Amino acid sequence: MRIDQALREARSRLRSSPSAALDAECLLSHVLAQSRTYLFTWPERTLSESQQRRFLELLGRREAGEPVAYLVGEREFYGRLFKVTPDTLIPRPDTETLIDIVLERLPESPLRAVDVGTGTGAIGITLALERPAWSVLLVDISDAALRVAKDNARALNAEVGVVGGTWLAALPGPFELIVSNPPYVDPEDPHLGQGDVRHEPRTALVAAERGLADIRVLADQAITRLVEGGWLVLEHGYDQGEAVRTLLQDRGYGEVETLRDLGGQDRVTLGQK
Repeated sequence: MRIDQALREARSRLRSSPSAALDAECLLSHVLAQSRTYLFTWPERTLSESQQRRFLELLGRREAGEPVAYLVGEREFYGRLFKVTPDTLIPRPDTETLIDIVLERLPESPLRAVDVGTGTGAIGITLALERPAWSVLLVDISDAALRVAKDNARALNAEVGVVGGTWLAALPGPFELIVSNPPYVDPEDPHLGQGDVRHEPRTALVAAERGLADIRVLADQAITRLVEGGWLVLEHGYDQGEAVRTLLQDRGYGEVETLRDLGGQDRVTLGQK
């Protein structure tokens, strides 16, 4: 089977996916250990029997709904490749909004930061690499997720600390910055049965109280662990901006503001102690 033939077959089989062409290219690039550019530079090249067998296997799993990121074992975030596994959420472009906000609002000079519920470590590791003077901790309750975060930190040469624990319970602080992309999906949200999220760890997605329970815990804990003038920065659902602002204001945070992602949706709320 030629490369162009393999891509045509894959696009046809994945036509129900909104990203059928991209999915096909990512899977074939992974199997060939080549860039996507290679696929279009050498369309006449032929897959070996083992490559064809592996490609068709991955294609079948993608047809069944498995996320491409889990099939290839990585996802790009803020220009870097991060290892992902079914033990972690898949980093998404929306979360890059949080990175941009933090880098714009906080100085490059040394400070202490913690990424709570770190998963792959994408947020904390990116901040550590973009701001080498910062001291960054990664925290997660999942040992499996922390192993992935450690692998990513090692692969990307990021100097971070890694701590197991439930939110901020094991960390007295103080910190100048606390960031998190916590579980914020309502357990009744119908989207939980659709797309890639069907395969992602539910404990990293879903929170009680219409998705606000974990955000509430973080806000309560962070206010006692931030220095005066320190910031809490939270990702949340597109329809939760007002609720999260109210939650932070009720706990005494100032300068509370919600900012939008690239799609124009409320995505990140921050508050200052």
